[in-house]
Amino acid sequence: MDKLRGRQPRPERAIQRRRFLILAGGAAAYLALRSHRAWARRAARPQPVLQPWTLPDEPPAGALETARSLVAAAVLAPSLWNSQPWRFEVEGSTIRLVADGQRSLPITDPAQRGLMISLGAALENLLVAARAYGLRPNVTYAPHDGPGGLVAEVTWSNGDLRRDRPMFGAIVERRTNRRMYDERGILAPNRAQLIAQVPEGFLLHWIDDRDRIESVADLAHQAIHERVLDRRAEAEQYSWMRFDDDARRRGDGVSVDELELGGPARWMAGRYFNPESWFLRFGAQSAAKQARSAVRSAGALALLVAVRGGEAQWLTGGQAYERFALKATTLGIAHQPINALIESDRYRAEVLRQFAAGGEEPLMLLRLGHSKSPPPAVRRNVALVASFRNS
Repeated sequence: MDKLRGRQPRPERAIQRRRFLILAGGAAAYLALRSHRAWARRAARPQPVLQPWTLPDEPPAGALETARSLVAAAVLAPSLWNSQPWRFEVEGSTIRLVADGQRSLPITDPAQRGLMISLGAALENLLVAARAYGLRPNVTYAPHDGPGGLVAEVTWSNGDLRRDRPMFGAIVERRTNRRMYDERGILAPNRAQLIAQVPEGFLLHWIDDRDRIESVADLAHQAIHERVLDRRAEAEQYSWMRFDDDARRRGDGVSVDELELGGPARWMAGRYFNPESWFLRFGAQSAAKQARSAVRSAGALALLVAVRGGEAQWLTGGQAYERFALKATTLGIAHQPINALIESDRYRAEVLRQFAAGGEEPLMLLRLGHSKSPPPAVRRNVALVASFRNS
């Protein structure tokens, strides 16, 4: 009879099972609550006001709104490691562009060439937007006297024709594209339009031969490997690398996703590129391989050089580069600076030799090609980088 009824659980086993279920349920509830509280803390954490990648299509009404829109265009410019080394002082129909020395990279960019090029790119965006709104801008260039120095002053008047409209539309579409390209070359008419953006005093040298691209790719492999293993330089650049939601939280830097790393380097970027980590050697290997593959995937390489050196040339060179980048955007051409080669004394001379550019000062080395455009990078809002005074 007992066998037909089946074996009943012993009382102590039933109690143990009940306790287990209670503890398991409590643990699950705790984990759910902890996750919810962690999410709530993240949601409640103050976030910087990020600049949207949009601009008013029609001319804003009034000097104040016009100035805000012009600065909004300026902050969408590219900069070294997305450091955004700029401040803007607005007074009536005048905007002063000022270098933010606290956002420089003194080890990577000791002469501040990259800083001045970044400021030049911001200045060019501002001028393109002004012309697109039918304004007549006037620029006064100022000597840059170290950190916090005035770089340029822009004033404007109304009543001009609306010009530079395609370039203006490209401001919000331009991206630094670190993805792999498809090796398709750049059409001759497109190449001619890109070269036409380079003003007097600058030259654009071009490589589209596959063997020469391979040679530069090998140089990039060596230069990046050495740069990552330079712990001082790596510490500086690592400070601009952003993990998880750090990019949105801080409004600057380059996120791990934007770096387009592959395999373990992507999953373990915090260790692979930490200059204090034993894993740095693997980060150097991964970054070097990626750089070589990226250059090999290009349809062409371009080297922007200045005939003369000096800070004034660097600033206007930044303007030339931004017009080049905006024109490339209108043509659907992906582009990425690969400046580690020209930042290194060891490799700069060889790069100039590859491009037959002896005696000139290299400003930007770019790979060009075709690839799907990445999402936009974060930018600090106008309110965080500009001060406004009534005239």
